[in-house]
Amino acid sequence: MSEYIEHDIDGNSVGIVKKKVFTCATPPDGMLLDNGVKFGPITLTYETYGTLNMEKDNAILISHALTGDAHVAGYHGEDDDKPGWWDIMVGPGKGIDTEKYFVICSNILGSCMGSTGPSSINPDTERPYGMNFPVVTISDMVKAQRLLIDHLGIKKLLSVIGGSIGGMQVLEWCVQSPDTVFSAIPLATTTRHSALAIAFNEVARQAIVADPNWQKGDYYQNGRKPDLGLAVARMIGHITYLSDESMRFKFGRELQDKTDFSFNFDADFQVESYLRYQGKKFVDRFDANSFLYITKAADYFDLENQYGSGSAVEAFSKTRAKFLVVSFTSDWLYPTYQSRLMVKAMKKCGLDVSFCEIKAQCGHDAFLLPNERLSSLISGFLDGAQHEISK
Repeated sequence: MSEYIEHDIDGNSVGIVKKKVFTCATPPDGMLLDNGVKFGPITLTYETYGTLNMEKDNAILISHALTGDAHVAGYHGEDDDKPGWWDIMVGPGKGIDTEKYFVICSNILGSCMGSTGPSSINPDTERPYGMNFPVVTISDMVKAQRLLIDHLGIKKLLSVIGGSIGGMQVLEWCVQSPDTVFSAIPLATTTRHSALAIAFNEVARQAIVADPNWQKGDYYQNGRKPDLGLAVARMIGHITYLSDESMRFKFGRELQDKTDFSFNFDADFQVESYLRYQGKKFVDRFDANSFLYITKAADYFDLENQYGSGSAVEAFSKTRAKFLVVSFTSDWLYPTYQSRLMVKAMKKCGLDVSFCEIKAQCGHDAFLLPNERLSSLISGFLDGAQHEISK
């Protein structure tokens, strides 16, 4: 079932990869969402790397974060100069070794990167869903992924791995489908958003809906997207992904191509220019409505209340997975104390849990950046899990 072609872009790369599409939940059946609505059809874009073995016990599902996609590794063509978003971790001889494992990455329900979301065409109206798209949850995203995994003929996943909102999906997988997940690696994540995290998401959403071009989500036909609002939302989010230390090291109070203040509202400081650049770049690749829906799904995520009547211990008692939980010292969006509480609850359930807090100055995004220790931890954990599952 290997779908990649080795070529000379990089000896440690999976090479040129192809997007694949899976459609499920076709009417009249649909898929029952957490809000009680049956929804369909659902299309998921996904990619795979490596080869599924005869026993079908070497499959790893990677779940992406807020603005990610299915393109986790490799390249989409010979002229593609940008590899997948976790190419540093996925490939031959890397932390997630595609010479050993069959790796799957699926774009989430509600996104705009190939899977069904608010920018997709509603078959009933032949227009984009816009705000008629149903509000979905992390649980709904995982339900759709489960249909994909069933389609691939995989009964048990060796591991589910993801960071941030991807980490929420990892935890959801473990509790929602305990018989399907052998091991799990939630990175830089939480069992539920803090008030601080919800607050940042709400400010970002309000930036979008306050843009006159948003038009209550129905902006697809007039060619004027809420670019300004989405850019500001991205700027807000980007601040939460960094850290005080990394911003001080990278920017300090350095001026942008100036020797003095402009005494107007241009981007005087380098950090201002950087954030404006990030915002402008983002609007070219992401849909504003998808940003609204996915951040709302993250805010709704609450493993304790959904599965444990307010108790993390009760929630984790429903899973049997082997865990590697990783946090980062400078992550103030999902700080280490949240991971420690998660680990404490898992241990009270008698689960096999390893925990590591990695020293990193770059903030929440640390799990996406090169880190030899993280790569080594993941590699060792997966080797152990593979040895156990093959017994």
